[in-house]
Amino acid sequence: MSRIKSLFERKNKNVLNIYCTAGYPKADSTVRVIRALEKHGADIVELGMPYSDPLADGPVIQQSSTVSLGQGMTIKKLFEQLKDLRTQSNIPLILMGYMNPVIQYGFEKFCADAAAVGVDGLILPDLPEYEFETEYGAIIRKHGLDFIFLVTPETSDDRVHRLDSLSTGFLYAVSSSSTTGSDKNMADAGAYLERLEKMRLRNPVLVGFGIRDRASFQQAGTHANGAIIGTAFVKALQNSDDEERSVREFLAGVL
Repeated sequence: MSRIKSLFERKNKNVLNIYCTAGYPKADSTVRVIRALEKHGADIVELGMPYSDPLADGPVIQQSSTVSLGQGMTIKKLFEQLKDLRTQSNIPLILMGYMNPVIQYGFEKFCADAAAVGVDGLILPDLPEYEFETEYGAIIRKHGLDFIFLVTPETSDDRVHRLDSLSTGFLYAVSSSSTTGSDKNMADAGAYLERLEKMRLRNPVLVGFGIRDRASFQQAGTHANGAIIGTAFVKALQNSDDEERSVREFLAGVL
């Protein structure tokens, strides 16, 4: 059983997925931040692979990608950093990124190397459903990785069911049609999340975009299994000279 599935069997409410950018705030921060998140109460780590043109990301995460890339982060270097992670950590780990650098690395090699270092799943927002079904999904499954699709308030019920049937691990419910870090009020997403809840989907649902603190985290959990926090956490790491303290203080304000 995958770590993600095992997590949701143990805990199906108030699951906290924290997004952080690989190689940020320092080039060698990645594993320290993952271990601190696990120690202080996060349930899943979504590790962003920095890219120069991140379509879904707002300015805070874009800036963290720019810093990370400037410090020499690459997919190859990331896998080197993660190679001993599973001797120290058992938290579910998802890689989030974009197709261009993954294809440049070699898609099957990427999946094989990700699985080899203990990655559990992938989020690739610009991988279309058709290409997933006809080409890439089989490779992802071959290497035992979960794949998470995103849905938005504008996604039709039929398409939600379709993407739910293709996803494993969980379904990522974007709270609004905007970039990460927007000032969207979670209260505005209530009807949409209630609609998803009533659809009785196959996968658990985690809500992302606009979650930043205890109030928005709890609100997101009213009609979903939990939430994803990215921008607010990345902001908390900016200029941090003590990553564990920054992680501990941030999570204390959420959990």
